[in-house]
Amino acid sequence: MTNVVNSRFFSSDAGMHFAKNTVKKLNVELSDLTIKKFSCGEFYVKYNESVRGRDVFLFHTIRPGSINEDFMQLFLLCDAAKQSFAKEIHVILPHFGYSRQDKIHDAREGISAKLMADLLVKSGMDHMVTLHFHSDQTQGFFDVPVDNVNTQNMFVNYFKNIQKEKNISDFIVVSPDAGGAKYAKSFADKLGVELAIMHKSRPKHNHAEINEVVGNISAKTCILVDDMIDTAGTICAAKYALLSNGANSDIYLCATHPIFSGPAIERLNNADFKEILVSDSIPLKGDVKNINILSSSELLADIIKNTLDQKSVSELF
Repeated sequence: MTNVVNSRFFSSDAGMHFAKNTVKKLNVELSDLTIKKFSCGEFYVKYNESVRGRDVFLFHTIRPGSINEDFMQLFLLCDAAKQSFAKEIHVILPHFGYSRQDKIHDAREGISAKLMADLLVKSGMDHMVTLHFHSDQTQGFFDVPVDNVNTQNMFVNYFKNIQKEKNISDFIVVSPDAGGAKYAKSFADKLGVELAIMHKSRPKHNHAEINEVVGNISAKTCILVDDMIDTAGTICAAKYALLSNGANSDIYLCATHPIFSGPAIERLNNADFKEILVSDSIPLKGDVKNINILSSSELLADIIKNTLDQKSVSELF
């Protein structure tokens, strides 16, 4: 506990929704931080107490609608801690923006996820904790240690409780595309149920079509699992495809990152899922029917304690 007490914990507005609960579980307080914007649009950041020789933990996240501003704040906050002689700068960043741009899909594109990783390291970040990268290869873009936390157990335990309480024995886990099959297979194995995979085509950005369902979903209660929900086009198309292929009308949706941009909330409400489960990686805006937000605060608090005590983190998830 001494290491926790001697560290300093700060949160931007973007990370405040999970930072307060996390530091509460650590029995420490958030330190004071100033972030403001000049009339010209530039940000100003300042730590309002000394961080010299201290481990600094910075709670932040990348929110839809302010992605570029959130990243710019984070670069400046890392740099300010570095210039103030912080011992180590640990960024707790549940949602890492630009994560889908992790390879070149078409000629003359960039790899934006790698660029963001380089900028964070150049800004002074020594260690990052995030929840569920879009693809595992993203971890290799960083030249500093990154804990890519698997949120799967939070969701699996939730559905195990549903199995017991409601005596549901016909669950099947469904991946909305082939890219998520590995994650979905692990989810299904932990829950002890079968797996189905959907074949998706994407004729243009933010538009998806479901062409085929691989697996027996007839009369099954489906759990659609994904890493994120953006415009919800893929996931809603997946639900309608499952219903047309004979699935039980009670379809659950489970995703780590509730981005919910553009028409997402309207689509989700119209789709009327039995329940939508998400983490608190991004603060929600708008009313979504049947949504349940699972807190990551206890897990993050344990990761911070193990980091400071030089204990294994991977055993926690």
